[in-house]
Amino acid sequence: MGIFDFLGGQFIDVIHWTDNTRNTMVWRFEREGHEIKYGAKLTVREGQTAVFVHEGQLADVFTPGLYMLETNNMPIMTSLQHWHHGFKSPFKSEVYFVSTTRFNDLKWGTKNPIIARDPEFGPVRLRAFGTYSIRVTDAAKFLREIVGTDGEFTMDEISFQIRNIIVQEVSRVLASSGIPVLDMAANTADLGKLVAAEISETIKGYGLTMPEMYIENISLPPAVEQALDKRTSMGLAGDLGKFTQYSAAEAMTAAANNPAGGGMAAGLGAGMGMAMANQMAQAGPWGAAPAAQAPAAPPPPPVEHVWHIAENGQTKGPFSRASLGRMASTGDLTRETYVWTAGQDGWMRAEDVNELAQLFTVMPPPPPGA
Repeated sequence: MGIFDFLGGQFIDVIHWTDNTRNTMVWRFEREGHEIKYGAKLTVREGQTAVFVHEGQLADVFTPGLYMLETNNMPIMTSLQHWHHGFKSPFKSEVYFVSTTRFNDLKWGTKNPIIARDPEFGPVRLRAFGTYSIRVTDAAKFLREIVGTDGEFTMDEISFQIRNIIVQEVSRVLASSGIPVLDMAANTADLGKLVAAEISETIKGYGLTMPEMYIENISLPPAVEQALDKRTSMGLAGDLGKFTQYSAAEAMTAAANNPAGGGMAAGLGAGMGMAMANQMAQAGPWGAAPAAQAPAAPPPPPVEHVWHIAENGQTKGPFSRASLGRMASTGDLTRETYVWTAGQDGWMRAEDVNELAQLFTVMPPPPPGA
């Protein structure tokens, strides 16, 4: 990462750093076995800061520019080395280059849901994720508080701590914002700025700042999202009364096509559809109270049972009870005839069904042994 020019094989004459990793925040200029020559050239490029550490103490800090390392531009080092009256010999010092450019597109996200109180839905669990950028604003403080003596410090070494601070602040802001969940998507930009401002106050003590922070998404648990989708679908249905009538008609059509249900299922579906339609017609739009109290509609007529009979291995019907009475009088229905209706547990003889047994009491039963 660095290019070193040596003078006479012993003294370093040029000190500078070029970085191609896009991830290194601090890099120490290795001078092991070498001494920095008094009067050497120091090149600090844009987006960098050079910090001298002499005998364990932070000394001079250099911003972008080209410097001749002499007493006139190294005041702290001059004071530490007592160079006030001139000193031309080489000196040993550690030089740290700190990148002051932005580190962009860093990811953050909540591991666990954030519990918040929504004004419309009540307590909800939220998840959020996004990106942020970090920048070193005080190189000396950053070295003192975070880096220490690390010779090559990368963004990965501090990103975990920054993410924890972001999640903590996002949790606090979302829980106390009072913004409904359905309106948070329209306020993510403002929420991101608010969170970034709060976090910058915290990481300022590290010598860092957060120029940008984005909330890309705020989501609800899958079960809640499904319920919300269902509610949206109901809203798209429009007039709930008409929607109910349509649903009842669909149910009657399905029942009529069901061979097991027969005419009874169709009659039951019609009765339920009429009752629900009458109730919905009296109500106003969905969610609103009716405009005026209408007189109660009469209940739907009772649904008459219908029966199927088995004859010669085939099923006939359905027949109403009145039809079966006429058949009993003509002999087409006997006590031994097997009958079935919806809800009955299998085929039964007509005389064993209480409702049909009465049809055979008008005539005496055949004498024994007949």
